[in-house]
Amino acid sequence: MPSQRSITILGATGSVGMSTIDLVKREPGRFRVEAVTARRNATALAKIAIEVGARLAVVADADFYDELKGALAGSGIEAAAGEAAIVDAAQRPADWVMAAISGAVGLKPTLAAIERGATVGLANKECLVCAGAFFMRRAAATGATVLPVDSEHNAVFQALGAGPREDVKRVILTASGGPFRTWTIEQIKAATPEQALRHPNWSMGPKITIDSASLMNKGLELIEAMHLFALRPDELEVLVHPQSVIHGMVEFRDGSVVAQLGSPDMRIPIAHCLAWPQRIDGPAARARSGESARTDVRGSRPRALSGLGAGPPSDGNGRGGADGTQCRQRNRGGRIPERPHSIPGDPGAGREDLRRCRRARSAGRTGRARGSPRR
Repeated sequence: MPSQRSITILGATGSVGMSTIDLVKREPGRFRVEAVTARRNATALAKIAIEVGARLAVVADADFYDELKGALAGSGIEAAAGEAAIVDAAQRPADWVMAAISGAVGLKPTLAAIERGATVGLANKECLVCAGAFFMRRAAATGATVLPVDSEHNAVFQALGAGPREDVKRVILTASGGPFRTWTIEQIKAATPEQALRHPNWSMGPKITIDSASLMNKGLELIEAMHLFALRPDELEVLVHPQSVIHGMVEFRDGSVVAQLGSPDMRIPIAHCLAWPQRIDGPAARARSGESARTDVRGSRPRALSGLGAGPPSDGNGRGGADGTQCRQRNRGGRIPERPHSIPGDPGAGREDLRRCRRARSAGRTGRARGSPRR
C-alpha cells in the first residue's frame, strides 16, 4: 500500500473542495488531512474537519471565528481565522495542497504553498490568469509541482504523456457550449441568471457556472493552458463538444491525436491529481460505450459567441464584476461583454508578463505543468 500522504484543502466547503473531501473519505488510511479552510461557512467547515480528522480549520472571515471554535469544541482540532491564518495553513507541512479558493484572493495562499515546494492541485484560475508567468516561475524555482485540476487542463496533462513535448503540434480544449449553445444572439441577450445557471452537463458552483454559460471560462482556460504547458496562442484551439465526454486532446506531429475521455464529474481529475503519479478508485459514473461513441465536435459560432462575450477578459476584476453581477440578477447575458470594456487596464503589462514567462522557460519547454509526466 502506498505511504500515507498528508494534504491541506484550501476552499474545503466549495464544490471542488467537497469533491476532494468525498474522495479522501473513500480512501481511509491513505490520506491524512493537515488543514482545511473556508471563507465564512464555519459550521460546514467544522463538520468537515471533524469527519476527516484535520489538525487545523481556518475561516478567512474573522467574524466567524467564535462560531468555528464553538463547533470544534472538544474535538482537539485547532481553530484559526483571518487571511494571514489562511496563508499559514498553506505553509503547514502537508505533502499535497488543493488550491480551490475561488478568485484572486486564492493567489496568496497558493503561492505560499508553492514557495515551500509543495505539490499543488491547482483549481484556482486566477493564479494563472492574473499572475501566470510569476506563478510558474516561482514553481520552477522552488521545485514545486503544479497539477492541473480543471478537467480540460487535466485531460491535456494526461494526454501529453503520450509523446515528447517537441512532437506536440497543437492542444485542443473542448467546450460543451453551455446552456446557450443553440440559442440565437437575440435569445442570448435576453438570458436570465436562472437560465445561465442551468448547465446541461456539469454540476458546479454558481460563479464558474455563469462563467461557463458566458464562455468567459474558456477564455480563461486558454490563458491558463499557455502558462501551464508553455504554449503559444497558435498551438491552442477550442472545439465545441456538447456531450462533455472528451475533455481535451493533444495532436502530435505524426497526425496522432490523443484524447482523455470520462464522465463530466470533477472527481475524475481531482482523483488523478490527489493520487498522482499513482491512481485511486474513483466513484464517478463510467462513460458508457454509447455515450463515448456519440462525440459531436464542431467549431464555434463566432457571431453568437460574440454575443456572449467569449474570449479573455481585460482583467480578472473586470470579468469577476461582470459575471458576478449577473449572478446578483442585475445583468442579462448580452450585457456581460459590455462590462470589461469599461474597466481600465494596461495591456502592455500583460504582454510584458508573457514575454518574461517565455524568456524564463525558453531553455526547457518540456510541456510539463511542473509535475506533468516526463518521457
